[in-house]
Amino acid sequence: MFGWGKGNKLKREIIINAGSMETRVAVLENGRLEEYQVEHPSERRIAGSVFKGKIQNLEHDLQAAFVDIGMSKNAFLHYWDMMPDSRSDMEDADAAPARRRRGSRKKRLQNSEIEKRFPAGSDIVVQVTKGPIGAKGPRVTAAVSLSGRYLVLMPGASLKGVSRKIEDAKEHQRLKKILEKIPVPRGTGVIVRTAAAGARKSSFVRDMRGLLALWNDMESQCAEAKAPCRLYAEPDLVERVVRDWLTEDVAAIVIDVRETYEKIRELASKISRRARSKIQFYEGDRPVFEQYGIDRQVEEAFRRQVTLKSGGRLVFDETEALIAVDVNSGRHKGKGSQEEAILDINLEAVAEVARQLRLRNIGGLVIVDLIDMRSRKHQNSVYRAMKNALKRDRARTNVLPISDLGIMEMTRQRAEESLLSAMVVDCPYCKGRGNVKSPMSMSVEIQRQIQNLIRKRKSGKSFPAVDIVVHPSVLRRLREEDEEMLVRLENELGGRLVFRSDPAKHVESIRIADAESGEELYVSQEFA
Repeated sequence: MFGWGKGNKLKREIIINAGSMETRVAVLENGRLEEYQVEHPSERRIAGSVFKGKIQNLEHDLQAAFVDIGMSKNAFLHYWDMMPDSRSDMEDADAAPARRRRGSRKKRLQNSEIEKRFPAGSDIVVQVTKGPIGAKGPRVTAAVSLSGRYLVLMPGASLKGVSRKIEDAKEHQRLKKILEKIPVPRGTGVIVRTAAAGARKSSFVRDMRGLLALWNDMESQCAEAKAPCRLYAEPDLVERVVRDWLTEDVAAIVIDVRETYEKIRELASKISRRARSKIQFYEGDRPVFEQYGIDRQVEEAFRRQVTLKSGGRLVFDETEALIAVDVNSGRHKGKGSQEEAILDINLEAVAEVARQLRLRNIGGLVIVDLIDMRSRKHQNSVYRAMKNALKRDRARTNVLPISDLGIMEMTRQRAEESLLSAMVVDCPYCKGRGNVKSPMSMSVEIQRQIQNLIRKRKSGKSFPAVDIVVHPSVLRRLREEDEEMLVRLENELGGRLVFRSDPAKHVESIRIADAESGEELYVSQEFA
């Protein structure tokens, strides 16, 4: 996954900009931004945290329980995630095929069994697998996993294996032999992480000792604490960088704040002297992200349109249901036939899509609308290229072959809100739609409301004068293009229509009132 072997010529650097309000981490490969994360101290993420919760209610129709973990919204716990031995991370280890098949068939409990074992009001220990996103509360599982530097400890499981992302066969076997020799308590599963490649047995023993101590401490807290309460919180972004990202192929970790620098040096020294020597303090005059050209790359990466080196471009649209990516040829000037040019663009596009998914931290259902390729051979080449590009992604992904419509469908694990969602809010003017009604549409709406008043007049109600307040751009349309229509409506109403503009009004705002009494006859609700 991260090329820990000797043949890797990439220069990998981790740059940390640590501020009091925000911590930013960027991973560069030969100066190119490959991963980017942001964390605000006041808004610590809860994905990975373990809680002692209280089951509020069971919903058999949804096959789920709702658990109070002390947040504003109850957590969603699917029935198949209520047993501690139900694991979703089987795919990350090379367990024997027979055991994988057994593990993949999660034990299904009848509703009556669920009610008996997990009645409303009972306590349950759960881990957050997905933080609250939009209007949805967090999602949790009773299958707790604790990550160390080299190992993942899984209390209540029996799985033991090595991450399949370590592709070197000799290293894979070496790690399996080490794992067999490490004393593991009965009823506890262990997975060797990708970062363990090249590590000594003593490092695994030390990691195991720390994880078991953490779990024992959590069990003691659980016995004493009253639900709902947090038993364990994932480390902050800086600590996770050392735990998860400081691999053999990292040339340096550069930090711009002395206090954070000392903290990371101390954490790295627990790994090795070599790891400690990679930690560097930045003392330049320019901001560290500016010095390394990261700010510019972040700005480019988060645009709706991303330009490819070939001249093609990607268009990203993030919706609540899915992520849509459109691949366009743009101004591509490749050599060779048209089919070869299309293949080149699509190959570059899927590599960039995989990178953008990591940078933006977007997930769920992803649809990539590729440029149509007639050749099945070319389609398979692009499909394989996407699968290879996704290997380096820490999140679980699943991609399907290109459909007859030229669409590539995939899913990406989503544990928290995307970076874009976390960094921006809906425009207060357009309410996130990205557009507003035209002056013509607003004129039609005003005429429709006047016609409603005309119908009321026919039923006996009179309107000697009506005051109508609109945005200046709408009033301009009424005066310049719709005056004749409004004169006719005024005659039908039998009263004066008095139009006024208010530049403080929203362009979609309409206020119609009785000019004499001041009674509001109509106000557009959304933009009142």
